[in-house]
Amino acid sequence: MTAHSLDAIFSPRAVAVIGASRRQDSIGFSVLHNLVRGYFNGAVYPVNPKADVVHSFRCYPTVQAIPDQVDLAVVVVPRDYVAAAVDDSLAAGVHGLVIITAGFGETGEEGARLEEEICQKIRDAGARMVGPNCMGVINTDVGVCLDATFAPTPARRGGIGFVSQSGALGVAILNVAASLGLGLTQFISMGNKADVSGNDLLEYWENDDATRVIAMYLESFGNPRHFTEMAKRVGAKKPILIVKSGRTAEGARAASSHTGALAGTDLTVSTFLDHCGVLRVDTIAELFDTARALETCPLPAGDRVAIVTNAGGPGIMATDACVNFGLRMAEFEDATLERLQEVLPPEASLLNPVDMIASAFEEQYGKVVDIVLADPGVDMAVVIHVTPLLSNPIEILEATAEASRRHAEKPLVTVMMAKEGFYEDVRGREDLPVVYRFPEAAARSLYHLSRYATWRHRPQQAPPEFEVNDDAVAKILERAGEGYLEPEDAFGVLELYGIPVAGWRVVDNAAKAGQAAAEIGGRLVLKAVAPDLIHKSDVGGVVVDLAPDAVEEAANAMSERLADAGYATKGFFVQEMLSGGHEVVFGISTDPRFGPLLMFGLGGKYVEVMKDVRFGVTPLSPADADDMIRNIRGFALLEGTRGEEAADLDVLRDVLLRLAQLARRHPTIQELDINPFLASPDRATARALDARIRIVSP
Repeated sequence: MTAHSLDAIFSPRAVAVIGASRRQDSIGFSVLHNLVRGYFNGAVYPVNPKADVVHSFRCYPTVQAIPDQVDLAVVVVPRDYVAAAVDDSLAAGVHGLVIITAGFGETGEEGARLEEEICQKIRDAGARMVGPNCMGVINTDVGVCLDATFAPTPARRGGIGFVSQSGALGVAILNVAASLGLGLTQFISMGNKADVSGNDLLEYWENDDATRVIAMYLESFGNPRHFTEMAKRVGAKKPILIVKSGRTAEGARAASSHTGALAGTDLTVSTFLDHCGVLRVDTIAELFDTARALETCPLPAGDRVAIVTNAGGPGIMATDACVNFGLRMAEFEDATLERLQEVLPPEASLLNPVDMIASAFEEQYGKVVDIVLADPGVDMAVVIHVTPLLSNPIEILEATAEASRRHAEKPLVTVMMAKEGFYEDVRGREDLPVVYRFPEAAARSLYHLSRYATWRHRPQQAPPEFEVNDDAVAKILERAGEGYLEPEDAFGVLELYGIPVAGWRVVDNAAKAGQAAAEIGGRLVLKAVAPDLIHKSDVGGVVVDLAPDAVEEAANAMSERLADAGYATKGFFVQEMLSGGHEVVFGISTDPRFGPLLMFGLGGKYVEVMKDVRFGVTPLSPADADDMIRNIRGFALLEGTRGEEAADLDVLRDVLLRLAQLARRHPTIQELDINPFLASPDRATARALDARIRIVSP
């Protein structure tokens, strides 16, 4: 199916309402009424075998009885009559259906069976369906004017394509959009997503110039890998905003590895959306706030924000919010400070935030905004006005808008703390900047603009391809079957992929451990090898800083400790001991629907306590790897503090990129942990000290 297959739904020439009713409190009446109220630019045909006329329209017993070609059928009959309505519509040549009726896949096995039967009929006919269990669709284009919903509030024309998986929430969305004066291009309530999905809508809106922002409320992803691929392509052209419900830890997948334990289901979703440039927000209110800014503002060149206010308190609140969201406060040039001094009274504060004091009127607002936006160190601005006596906030807003237009390449939003009537007066005025009621919403919206701009502007890099022995890796994984690899196999996989490891030997008894220690030499680490032993240090399965001649005795003692803890020692892992850097962790956790997730962070035995990690997805570019490394909270440790040498960051990036290739080429790897990896200043001693790999059947 192509994107144009949705034209019968969004741009029909004729619509049949199957189940149209004379009862004004019914959905069948509301859908028909909304088509008329919205001045649908086509023909409308009520279908009801028990009525001759509905809403002043001649009524037909079936769709096939309608003398003209019908493109879209809106079905509002009870569930047991839906299949017959679909058969009638398809026989009449209808290519688009919106099934508002509920009682299908959301109710259990029987409903799911009926839903699949209907879907199959529609697929076989080459038609498309929205729903079932949905609210309908809207297209505000002047050539269409379609409102095929039962929502009480009509949509205003604008630049946002909105999709809601929830019908009830869709009604609220239209109400809020109207109260904010926010306009839509199309709106669709997907319901059960039995046919038309979010992927279809991304494709449909991708090349629609009228749709400048895509906003989505989703509860699930039908095909998440396809969604992320498409979102990355579409997001390069226009912003995508998502409220994805289901953030609770109860939905997280239980896992025994560090990576699996830290990569919960919701975090997986967020990581993949970040990778695609999709802006995930927490609430519908935040979605609307951000959509308003994205629709009207240009993308900023950087993250430096200036604040202009006539009241100190809101200016401080805005400053805190901007900094907490990760924006930087702009530092003005001397020339900017001199110009501000010329137009502001002595009591004003010239530094960012600029506090013009309460006596500032529209003339000063216009001049100060002009001066601030002209500063090359300012990427965007928040203008705040708390209405004092004798001040007209609309005139302030108009002066701000005029100054902003002279710097159209820089986004500007406003916070207007005024009486309720003011917001009614400015609603829908496209000549004015975005108005927020409170500083936090304005700061958060600029933060999202900055995030999206950073993603759009970052260079497109292909992941490197390393020459490795994939055949040998595949043989190791095939031989192991399922479960955790033996330590020698786990380290063997890393070595085959060019990931440096500390020198090691695996032996089956204490005496051989002593012999291996003598061969390796230097200070040593002894680790137990036992079935089902995952966190070795918890039960005394790791001893460090041993001399070679002390290893055999330590191995015997370790066997006794593990026996007391209920573990039968299968052997020992003898390894050279390295020091002189910081412990970090690398990981892979494969989500069955999204694919492999990569992890990097500060490692060691407290990794799950500190949780100072970042995640990434494949394909991973060098820039992606650098972001993962540099965005952990403890990155300053890797840069070198208190006279310490910095870790070799090139080695860390190389390991991440090699692991990304390993995860991509060997999807049977379910979980992988390298913890710890010694991030040292000396490339020769940067080594994996422990590794664990779990595989599943293909």
